[in-house]
Amino acid sequence: MLRKKNITLNGKKATGKEKLALHDEIAIFFSDETYDKFSGNDMDGTLEGYTIIKELCDTRAYLQLPVVYETQDMVFFNKPAGMLSQKADYSDVSANELFLAYLMSKGELTKERYQVSKPSVCNRLDRNTSGLLACGKTMVGLQTLSLAFKERTIEKYYICLVKGNVVQSIRVSGYLRKDESTNQVTISNHPFADSKPIETAYEPLSYANGYTLLKVHLITGRSHQIRAHLSYLGYPIIGDPKYGDSKVNEYVKKTYHVTHQLLHAYQMVFPDGTEVFAPIPQIFDTIKGANTK
Repeated sequence: MLRKKNITLNGKKATGKEKLALHDEIAIFFSDETYDKFSGNDMDGTLEGYTIIKELCDTRAYLQLPVVYETQDMVFFNKPAGMLSQKADYSDVSANELFLAYLMSKGELTKERYQVSKPSVCNRLDRNTSGLLACGKTMVGLQTLSLAFKERTIEKYYICLVKGNVVQSIRVSGYLRKDESTNQVTISNHPFADSKPIETAYEPLSYANGYTLLKVHLITGRSHQIRAHLSYLGYPIIGDPKYGDSKVNEYVKKTYHVTHQLLHAYQMVFPDGTEVFAPIPQIFDTIKGANTK
């Protein structure tokens, strides 16, 4: 408080070195957010959350999240690998907070609106998967996107770089079970205990130097489905720490400083024919085009 000059002694800024005397007058100045918190009006942390969003807006931190398409009710971002879609802990800063800061920068998110209803990210990507995040700006946008994802009326396509030569397009089914304790999944061609059916389609786009660039149609959309299914089929995604080839991963880490799976949420196709794209990161072509060991 002293460092920020929020305390006065007899009408003058206090330094903290003064000696108090009888009848001295001390005044302490709080921000509205701090006052509300101390008075019990911010029990759920809403105002503190607003302060964080405002700081992200003021510092233009939202520029880390490029906009690729926007309407009156929705906005689509190209999330970089390494960024959370939504916070896991209270102290996290995720794409969702950056989205809110972006709206604030445009004058579309006020303190009053933030306290009543919040715009939000409507789909989740793994922290180390890059690509399209769909966000609802208004209640109409939130409801439209949430329903579309729930009913799977949005077609989702990914781009990934895998080990091996995939020579033809394939559509494969299988069964998946996730172990919550390890956060990994098991794949099988046949049903097994607690497994769920999955379906995925793959189209090879190009092949070079032992790697294939694939376009993947995620038909069912289970956790880790693309990563685990491709690994099960013998085409692990480059850089994948859970399901990838350790030798290849070590090579790309050492040579290109890649420490995450090269999986990118590339395209969404809506029932009305609208298509949204997120540009593919340059590292995909860099690795595929290089001479590898």
